[in-house]
Amino acid sequence: MVLCKKKKALSLEDFEKQYGRHWIWTALDPESKLLISFFIGQRTLEDCKLFIEDVVSRVKTKPLFTSDELSHYQTTLADKFSHFEEQEKTGQRGRPRKPKQVIDPEFMYATVHKTRENGNIIKVEHNIVFGDHKDIFRILDSSKVSKTINTSFIERSNLTLRSHAKNLVRKTICFAKQVQGLTAQVSIAATYYNFSKTHSALTIKDADNKKIRRTPAMAANIIDYVWSLGKILSHPMI
Repeated sequence: MVLCKKKKALSLEDFEKQYGRHWIWTALDPESKLLISFFIGQRTLEDCKLFIEDVVSRVKTKPLFTSDELSHYQTTLADKFSHFEEQEKTGQRGRPRKPKQVIDPEFMYATVHKTRENGNIIKVEHNIVFGDHKDIFRILDSSKVSKTINTSFIERSNLTLRSHAKNLVRKTICFAKQVQGLTAQVSIAATYYNFSKTHSALTIKDADNKKIRRTPAMAANIIDYVWSLGKILSHPMI
């Protein structure tokens, strides 16, 4: 006789986390093409906070943040780049006024709204949520890759990830069965993209006018040569 422990039935919430739909949050530096961070979870405010926390910890400056109109981004970024100031007492009876949230004046955030008709984009609108308009347009004017507020770069990187991770291909029989497997495959694809995959737009010339093909990690000055897949797999930590 073989004795085994009966598998515990999952709640609906745990089932969704383990087997249901998942959202892949990604952040990209448009100039170096570096995939700064990714997080696999649900499209909730709680998971957005975890994702933004990791992104901000990896960024040394206060860049211009852009995204779609998901409200979680605005809420999380506002909390991250703000502080609360106590309000002056009025001298009247009653509860004191709540502290006022003050946004960091150097923080800049803009969103992109796309209007679709029959599946086609017919209009693209931009909205500056936080930051001085002059500072934002000054950054755009000096940008080497784009002069407009957009989400094109992150959308293109999502396509690249999809081409390297079969779990992400639409309408495929290779869909991920568990979160652990999906996370592992996306991790390998993202690492390969950053450290091994050269990008034509990042190619530069040396002193001898010889072309040097670079990866996003090379453009971001994280590494100084293209890593092989063997180098990635043998590296203790990235």
